[in-house]
Formats: sequence, C-alpha cells, structure tokens
Amino acid sequence: MADKSAPLSKVALALKVCHLYYEDGRSQSEIAKQLQLSRPTISRLLQFARDQGLVRIEIADPLDAIDNLATRLETKYQLQKCLIVYDASNDGAVINDKLGELTADYLDTIVQNNDSIGISWGRTLEAVANHLHPSERTGISVIQLKGSVPASDMNNFANDISTKFGNAFHTTALNLPLPVIFDSAITKDIVLKDRFIKTIIDAGANTDIALFTSGTVRDDAMLFKLGYLSPSEISRLQASSVGDIVSRFLTADGAVAETDINDRTVGISLEELRHKRYSILISGSTKKVASIHGALLGGFANVLITDSASATALLQM
Repeated sequence: MADKSAPLSKVALALKVCHLYYEDGRSQSEIAKQLQLSRPTISRLLQFARDQGLVRIEIADPLDAIDNLATRLETKYQLQKCLIVYDASNDGAVINDKLGELTADYLDTIVQNNDSIGISWGRTLEAVANHLHPSERTGISVIQLKGSVPASDMNNFANDISTKFGNAFHTTALNLPLPVIFDSAITKDIVLKDRFIKTIIDAGANTDIALFTSGTVRDDAMLFKLGYLSPSEISRLQASSVGDIVSRFLTADGAVAETDINDRTVGISLEELRHKRYSILISGSTKKVASIHGALLGGFANVLITDSASATALLQM
C-alpha cells in the first residue's frame, strides 16, 4: 500500500515511469530522455514504486508448478516417485530426449552395488541409453525384460540399448534372443522350457529395477510395425486396448487385453512388475496419455517419468 505521506506529485511521476518501463518496454535511458530526468532518478522512482506497493512483481516459476503436478500424480496413482520434464512442443522426439536425460540422472541416484537392471527397448529407452553416465557402482547386471528379435527390418533399438547400458554399468547385458510375440502359445511354451532361455526369463523377473515405456495402438505404433501381429490382430487390439507396456496390451482400466496375444508374448509378466524396488514407467506426449493411465491404474509402475503436458492430462482423467 502506498505511503499517504509521499507527495502526490512523486507518486504520479513514479506511476508514469512504471507505465513506460513495465508496460511499454522502454529502457531507463529512454524514459530519462523523454521526461528530461537523469537515469539514476528513473531508477530511484522505480524502486520507490516497488517500495510503496505501486508495483508488484511476481515470478511464474514453472518448476513450482511441475513440483505440484508431480505431488498430485504421486497421490492420485499411489506412486513412490513422479518426475516431470517441462515441454510445450508435444514433439515425441524432443520429449523422449528430455525424458531420457532425466531418467539417466535419476538412475545415478537409485542404483546400488550389485543391483540388477531390467530394460526394454524402443525409442524412449534408446533416449535413456544415449544419456547414461559411466556408473561408479559395482556388480551391476543388465537383463532384457522381453524378446528382442524383430519380425521385420524395422529397428527396435534393442541391441544398441543393451550395448550402451552394458558399457555404462561395466557389464555385458543379458539379451533375450527371441521374438517378443510368437505365432502360437504352444511354440512359445516349448521354447521357454530351454534351460538357457529360462535362465534369462528368471533373471528378468528377479531384477531390482525395471525400465520400460508405454506404446499406443495408433497405426504407426512400433509394435505394429515390427511384423509380429496380423492386420486382424492389430484391428482387435485397436478396439480393445489403449496401448502396451513391455509389449503386453492393456485395457483402459489396466487389465490385460486380448489374453490369447498376451499368452504368446515373451518376457516379464505384468504381475512381476508390481514387485520391483523400482518399476519405472518412462513415457510422454499426449498420444501416450491413455496407455500411461492404464498402466498406472493397473499398478504396474511405482515411478513415473513423463512430461508436463501429459502430467496435466493425467490429472484430468
């Protein structure tokens, strides 16, 4: 509140300077020249206006808003941690890069000696791998959580991700050299009885940390482009599912969609994700909000790393 003892002429002059400075964007030198005053006088008048409450300056800190978003999401989905990057682009590649950097930094804080880390594949996990730092932890093991051999020429980044994780944690990643979806559940069950394959599957199930993303059921979804599924199966999934995590498709409320396809899928089960010390879902952009929501409703992640627009949309669901 302005000091009533201050001369009205000084108050009026200070207000005029404020309008020129804050609203018109004039510099102090320009205002001084226009009003035929010295520049120090203009500076003192601006300070006088702030001191008298004639001007209030507020800083809109997006980090405060992001912290609030994270806290609300932790409460809504009963998460132990939510990390959010600010993004206004809704560009998948830009968001993935930001999420990758944030996830790599977060891993530095949670990985302990002798931990086992389960990894999936795809563009988001590739972004994480690109930002990994050489770890000082010892005795780390890295295991693929799901089949990695594509049924088409499309790159799923699985080999590159495994190599980069292995290099960062000074180990050789244990790869799962199988398709992620077999043509039949019988064939899959026979293959999984192999002692070597069973060892990898069991190692993935017993990891301390699981890193995975969520996919969509849009026509351009990577899992639809890798050659595992027929056109009729894709149509069924688009009708019944909102997306996938670890290549297991989910309904809008977090239940398994199309159990026959799920029975043919190679990798960690959704139930096993619930029991990790850190089950980390890394996913962003508004096209993935429905699949993120389904995964969180199912309780398959206890840590969410996403972008600000997706976080806002999740709170509105």
